[in-house]
Amino acid sequence: MPGAAAGTAATGAGSSGAAAAGMLPAQEAAKIYHTNYVRNSRAIGVLWAIFTICFAIVNVVCFIQPYWIGDGVDTPQAGYFGLFHYCIGNGFSRELTCRGSFTDFSSLPSGAFKAASFFIGLSMMLIIACIVCFILFFFCNTATVYKICAWMQLTSAACLVLGCMIFPDGWDSDEVKRMCGEKTDKYTLGACSVRWAYILAIIGILDALILSFLAFVLGNRQDSLLAEELKLENKGKLRASVSRTASVALFCKDNIHLHLKIKILIKIAFTAMP
Repeated sequence: MPGAAAGTAATGAGSSGAAAAGMLPAQEAAKIYHTNYVRNSRAIGVLWAIFTICFAIVNVVCFIQPYWIGDGVDTPQAGYFGLFHYCIGNGFSRELTCRGSFTDFSSLPSGAFKAASFFIGLSMMLIIACIVCFILFFFCNTATVYKICAWMQLTSAACLVLGCMIFPDGWDSDEVKRMCGEKTDKYTLGACSVRWAYILAIIGILDALILSFLAFVLGNRQDSLLAEELKLENKGKLRASVSRTASVALFCKDNIHLHLKIKILIKIAFTAMP
């Protein structure tokens, strides 16, 4: 009889172990999926940070370089214009006379150039501040930092759009007409042509919009990742609690059966005594 009780206990323990073994593949699959999810999110985050730095370099170059518009084959004078710095020839020699400074807005030939310089400069400062915010990844919630950077990048893109749209409004200034001809007017370049810095600024707008969208996606993925981690942790705790409860119940049941069988054996032994 005690052997039968031991066999019952062994059978119960074996069935419990088989149930636990049956749960392992699902847990392992969930763990592998979670690990790959985290690894992919981090890889995309690193690429996002690298391209953000590249966009900041593009923004600084567009702000500093004076090659937004320039002379052409039929222009009266040689020269080129930037946001706040421009150089124009005098017609008698190949030397260019350069003027304009960001620290001295009064030297700019048009109010539109001043406004464009302000917005492009603000865009540059915002993206630099976004890069500085990368430090917050070590101290704050990752999803929150991504969303802060996303709003900064979106605002930077908006400032770039304003700068690129306002800049042609100053093409009717006397200095631009002196270089590009009398046919030059607002949003009409006459004999001049658009240079690479202006084109790079337009490309930068698309870059900033893509980066801000990606930052929002990464922030939302981090939120879902945290929720999934909590869910997995709670599931693990629940399963462990259920397993412990089942083990305790099985142990108590086996002990009760064993005590009953021992009592029966004792009664039989006393009954058989003369």
